[in-house]
Amino acid sequence: MRTITWDTGAQCLIYIDQTRLPAERATVETQSVTRLADGIRHLEVRGAPALGVAGGYGVVLSCLSHRKEVAGQAFRDVVEADAEYLRATRPTAVNLGWGIDRVLRTAMREETPAAACDAALREAQAIEAEDITLCHRIGEYGAALLPDTCTVLTHCNAGALACVEWGTALGVIRSAVAAGKHVSVLSCETRPLNQGSRLTAYELQADGIPVKTIPDSAAAHLMRRGMIDAVVVGADRITPDAVFNKIGTYMHAVCAQHHVIPFYVAAPYSTLDTHRTEAGVIIEERARDELAICGGRRLMPDGVETVNPAFDVTPLTLVTAIITDRGVFRHPYGELTETGRRDRS
Repeated sequence: MRTITWDTGAQCLIYIDQTRLPAERATVETQSVTRLADGIRHLEVRGAPALGVAGGYGVVLSCLSHRKEVAGQAFRDVVEADAEYLRATRPTAVNLGWGIDRVLRTAMREETPAAACDAALREAQAIEAEDITLCHRIGEYGAALLPDTCTVLTHCNAGALACVEWGTALGVIRSAVAAGKHVSVLSCETRPLNQGSRLTAYELQADGIPVKTIPDSAAAHLMRRGMIDAVVVGADRITPDAVFNKIGTYMHAVCAQHHVIPFYVAAPYSTLDTHRTEAGVIIEERARDELAICGGRRLMPDGVETVNPAFDVTPLTLVTAIITDRGVFRHPYGELTETGRRDRS
């Protein structure tokens, strides 16, 4: 499963429209920054690593669309404006801005729009290729942590659909199965848009990995009954004090600690943000209709407001280990954060 890639002949970005799964597998082909921004905002393309790739290619689309219109500083200004427009679509996910900044820096070193287009495309394609390698590396590190026979709880979708392919949390599971371990999965439904039941269950079923979907609120009950051996989730941002992931993750972490179940976070090193703490990160708020309407049917009285955050925050004190492409890090995570600061200095 290839979630996102570039079509060199058509000079367009192609990605799977995840809002149409599992009923229909369809792709979006676009040459438009605005169309890509809408797709990111509406979760057609989502998942931290995939957003990093999308952000990089968004800069490519901007460079290509403006290369014949303007030059010099005017070209830089419009491309940077497009980059900021893309960045604002998903403020909690750090990889989106990371991919944008990486490709933007590379493109803006060039003297002509044509050279900037070529440089931007090379860098975006490098990010795409790196993501595949990094996810397999995460999978190998994480697979070693799982028992030979186990049931793993996962939340949201941190699989191939959240990356270019393979996945982070699901990459750990896939790698464990490939190594001969007997792993079954409990997939939480997960708000927003039921990304666990729609996407994670879809991926695992396609791979032939045993999976059952549960309500998010059933996880603690199943932990108490001894039906869960480990929790593995992804992350949209990791700060020196916390993990940001889909709403409900914190609840699972608290319950896992109470029941002495290991709670693992699997994410590429690029998801680490050493420049902010929990207090400095914006939590996205989703629309009321996602709670109030289902299948065209009203589920709430008119006039009742909602509180519908897309993410919650899990303190690192609740995380057994963070599995990255550079290895496994454990509390108090000093080595993880210090390495990140050195990389960005």
